[in-house]
Amino acid sequence: MEKNDMAKKIPERGEIAHKDLWDLSKLFQDDEAWYKGLTEYAEKAKKIPAFHGTLGQSAEKLADWLDFSKEFGVLEERLAYYSELRQTEDEGGAAARAMSGRFLIEASKAQASGAWSVPEIQAIPDEAIARFLKHPRLGEYVVFLRKLLRYKPYILGEKEERLLAMKSESETVSRTAFSVLTNVDIDFGFVDTPEGATPLSQSTFSVLMENKDRDLRRRAYAAFYRQFDGHKNTLAALYAGQVKQNVVNARIRGYSSARAASLFGDNVGGAVYDNLVGVIGDNLAPLHRYYALRKKALKLSELRHYDVYVPIVDAPKEGRTWEQAVDMVSEALAPLGAEYVDVLRGGLLGRWADRYENKGKRAGAFSAGSYTGEPYILMNYKDDSIRDIFTMAHEGGHSMHSFYSAKSNPFMSYNYTIFEAEVASTFNEELLFRYLKDNAEKTGDHALLVYIVNKRVDDILATLYRQTMFAEFEKRTHELEESGSPLTLDILRAEYRGLLEKYFGGVCVFESESDLEGLRIPHFYNAFYVYKYATGISASLALAERVLKGGKAERDDYFAFLASGGSRFPIESLKVAGVDMSVPHPVESACAIFNNLVGELASLL
Repeated sequence: MEKNDMAKKIPERGEIAHKDLWDLSKLFQDDEAWYKGLTEYAEKAKKIPAFHGTLGQSAEKLADWLDFSKEFGVLEERLAYYSELRQTEDEGGAAARAMSGRFLIEASKAQASGAWSVPEIQAIPDEAIARFLKHPRLGEYVVFLRKLLRYKPYILGEKEERLLAMKSESETVSRTAFSVLTNVDIDFGFVDTPEGATPLSQSTFSVLMENKDRDLRRRAYAAFYRQFDGHKNTLAALYAGQVKQNVVNARIRGYSSARAASLFGDNVGGAVYDNLVGVIGDNLAPLHRYYALRKKALKLSELRHYDVYVPIVDAPKEGRTWEQAVDMVSEALAPLGAEYVDVLRGGLLGRWADRYENKGKRAGAFSAGSYTGEPYILMNYKDDSIRDIFTMAHEGGHSMHSFYSAKSNPFMSYNYTIFEAEVASTFNEELLFRYLKDNAEKTGDHALLVYIVNKRVDDILATLYRQTMFAEFEKRTHELEESGSPLTLDILRAEYRGLLEKYFGGVCVFESESDLEGLRIPHFYNAFYVYKYATGISASLALAERVLKGGKAERDDYFAFLASGGSRFPIESLKVAGVDMSVPHPVESACAIFNNLVGELASLL
């Protein structure tokens, strides 16, 4: 088979059926309409200076500014989401990349032009702002203003804020360069399989790591990391630059550390982060026991890094179309009620989602919910991977969280935090797991039951343990930078290898390139983000148990959480749902659930 023929296995975007692509028309009808919107945005930005010096004069003047900011912000969000989503369709596409670049230029100008606004609000005397907050015209902005006023100790003067706004565009360079390098420029080549040569990409790599053929996994792993090894110095420089930028920005504003700066917006103390790392560190025994069980079940003399994702038992052979997967997810989420299921089902069968892989498309999956458009979902769905059905449920949880948040809150306070987002998504995964497990038990399908339990163990491992390992790595790299230690390639690799050895407990034999994994994690370019996956699944496991065993009150509590949006800080909104993440107990309970599942899997085997 010629390479040109093989390349067709990953289709061009134009070859994907129209119904399988997302519909961005609720943001803008097309690119031409987007450019008209950008022109409107630039014209509106010219009005910003006229408000300068007026915000402290009266509640009405402050309301005038906030009304303008809301209108301007809605347009800005539409422009940003449309251009970013278009870019993810083909990371190498010149047209969409040009749009993103044009938007960043105009947005940076607007931010610089309005850099005076936050310091001006902060400068309003406490007595005056307390009086202003009682004015009816400021009713929908009270939450926004109260959160903004928290930042008063870290807001700089007008001149400094203007300078920071002017350099905001440059702060995306490391992240953008990493994305282009790993999604577009690196050619991972092909891997020979029984079905013929298969293109290797960031998307196909995860599927290949689940393949039962160990030699195929080994070859795919070696080919994949060979490319990262060939770009290791560039990747290390990009990540080190991102960490340095995080540290410098925190110091400029007066935070005690980059981590403190990242946690401040959620009003989450460092103790929550440290509780997570500490509790997981004290509960590594079930994880090590699972890896030993995996080694035994696979009948391996040694467990390698490319052996840790393959299912211990064969996956169900029956493929599922997108529509069949939607049916399964809908049935699993039925305990949440008809409205929830009907809205999500309509979106998934409609055009919320960009369903399948195409050449140049961003790897992985995400949900992008905005105030105006649909809660869009990017996927690279494959009908022979049950993991992708769990991904559908996961991203659907994000999208429905966005749906309820936008429906229930004003624009300036609708957006929930990532800390909360990972609860709604992993909650859905838990419901899907329980649905599939119950069905397998009822039908006596032992093979499916073993597979599902193994799958859930692997998923909790990936979200609870693996993300905490990532969180430890981030904590350590930022501490090294803050202490004056240079983040060289060798130091980054040594830190990551130490964590691999800690979390795998000596059970796994690593390759010389295994520690390069630490240089290919895209979430590291959004500092101190990954710990929220682990806290999120800890909360969602507790809430799933509460909702399924409870009644209407418990379900209503969960929907009150989904509808909170940005109206509360995340710890408080989760308390409304029925779980307290300020204490170690939810993480301890999640570890206990994992331990029980490992025991159940051992018995089933």
